[in-house]
Amino acid sequence: MNMQLPPPVRRRSIMLLVTVAMLTLALIGLAGMSASVLVVERARSSTEAIKVAGSLRLYAQRIPSLAAVDSLGGRGLSARGMAVSGDFERQLEHPALAQAIARAPQAPFAVAYRGVHAAWRSSLQPRFEALSREGALSAAGIEQLLAEVDAFVEQIDVLVAALEHDSEARIHRLHQALALAMGLTLIVAVIALGLLYRALLRPLGGLLEAARRIAGGDFSARVRNTGEDEIGRVGTSFNLMAGELEKLYGNLGRHVAEKTAELQRSNRALELLYHAITRLYHSPTAPEAYAATLRDIDRVAGLSGSFVCIEPQAAAAATVIASTFGVCPERIARGEDACAACRISMAPGNGDLLRFPLRDREHHYGMLRLALPPGASLEDWQRQLVEALSRHIGMALGAARRGEQERLLALQEERSVIARELHDSLAQALSYMKIQASLLQRVAGDPARAAEAGPILVDLRAGINAAYRQLRELLVSFRLGLSGDLDRLLGDAVREYGARGKLEVTLELRLGDCVLSPNQEVHVLQIVREALSNMVRHAGARRARVAVLGEAGGEVRIEVEDDGVGLGAPPEDARNHHGLSIMRERARSLGGEIEIGNRAEGGTRVRVRFAAARVVAGGAFGGKAGFPATD
Repeated sequence: MNMQLPPPVRRRSIMLLVTVAMLTLALIGLAGMSASVLVVERARSSTEAIKVAGSLRLYAQRIPSLAAVDSLGGRGLSARGMAVSGDFERQLEHPALAQAIARAPQAPFAVAYRGVHAAWRSSLQPRFEALSREGALSAAGIEQLLAEVDAFVEQIDVLVAALEHDSEARIHRLHQALALAMGLTLIVAVIALGLLYRALLRPLGGLLEAARRIAGGDFSARVRNTGEDEIGRVGTSFNLMAGELEKLYGNLGRHVAEKTAELQRSNRALELLYHAITRLYHSPTAPEAYAATLRDIDRVAGLSGSFVCIEPQAAAAATVIASTFGVCPERIARGEDACAACRISMAPGNGDLLRFPLRDREHHYGMLRLALPPGASLEDWQRQLVEALSRHIGMALGAARRGEQERLLALQEERSVIARELHDSLAQALSYMKIQASLLQRVAGDPARAAEAGPILVDLRAGINAAYRQLRELLVSFRLGLSGDLDRLLGDAVREYGARGKLEVTLELRLGDCVLSPNQEVHVLQIVREALSNMVRHAGARRARVAVLGEAGGEVRIEVEDDGVGLGAPPEDARNHHGLSIMRERARSLGGEIEIGNRAEGGTRVRVRFAAARVVAGGAFGGKAGFPATD
């Protein structure tokens, strides 16, 4: 059966390599430490055996000494000597020596031990026991005993030497084992470091170098190590990542270029719209503004030409007010029928000649025609730009039409005002003079009635003077414009009539939140001027007050007061007195009410109330000023 290796082994896993190296080093270390412990234990037992063997030598030398001393005393071996002999016996049977002999029965120290043991049992121990029984030894006996003991001690020395040699041999073997373990550890470490350098450090260096290149913008950097181990798989993933980054960076560059081009197009489009709106706002009817706008759209959209065709308000042919490629080709081919077709079809055209309607929310004013190069078409942004431009052109044309209508309405209003003023003042005076002239013609034809001509001429002269004065006042009123602020114009009027009537006039203008329209300001100014004119001619006043006040709710109140003689009785002939009727007419134009009457303190009060055009938060201008009777 074939054995399948585990995937980490087949992939030469770095972790497996590190694990094997660490296990090998651990096993070597463990073997060295175990050998050291074993040798140390045996060395310790050998040391104990050497110490016991050394004590045997001391005991063996002491027994003859005690025997000689006892012999000198005339007796045999004493009990103390026998005790020493017993100690020697016990030391000879010591467990340390027994363990050493049992550990190596055939070792030299075991042979020497057995010799010492046999000599003790067979020779010395019986001799010492006989000495204890027989009595004292002679000098020759003592020398012989010492000689025997010396020979026995030499055997003990051989035993000690053998034990020491065995211990030294064990220590030497321990040194060799440790040296071998250190050598194996060094070899395994060097091999492991070499493999790690090859499998880990060098590939990591390549990864770091490739990462630095990619960080510097070089997305073509790749790593070479793409094996099956961990670093190889990291290298493969890194290369895939670098490839994706290179694609993304390339796509990003293209997207940036596209967005930049799009922003540039948008910038050009916004610039075109800005300039077009500016031109059309300032000159909505000038052909030069439309011609410049067409040149800009041709340049931005890449057109062959364009033109703006405006339909007149009446049923007539359309007019090309601006063009960059000449007249309308459809009109040349089909005549007025082409204009009728354009009016019917409002949708943008297709093909090389496009059509965009010019309109606002209310009306259709014409067409914007665009000529494309052959085979070209408008992009979405170009079509949006042209549609926006057509809307702005339509709004500009609508504003121009509305401005023209407003000017016509203003002209009609102005003519109506002139006619009303002439009818209310000069026409009535001329009618009165016409009647007087008819009476004078009848009197002049009859000599008997010549005396009646004088009063009629006086009345006629007075009527002519009144008509001339009214004509001058009307001319002043018609020429008067709001060239300045209302407070300055009212101040000028107060100073003018104060100087004319030699009286002191106080002006109080405080509108608050009320805002007047230009038409209201004109009527307010004319009402004040007419009231001051009547006061100067008829009141005989010394002081007067003019107030234009804004009240809560948007109501405006005009008051003109004096300390003169008051209104008095109505004049018998009121045909030449049109000031009050003119003020009433102006009050009705303002949509307000007028009150004319005497004051309780004396004099006359003219009061007009009307609603302001609009009310805003925060006060308008206001103040109070006094003007002397003379300039």
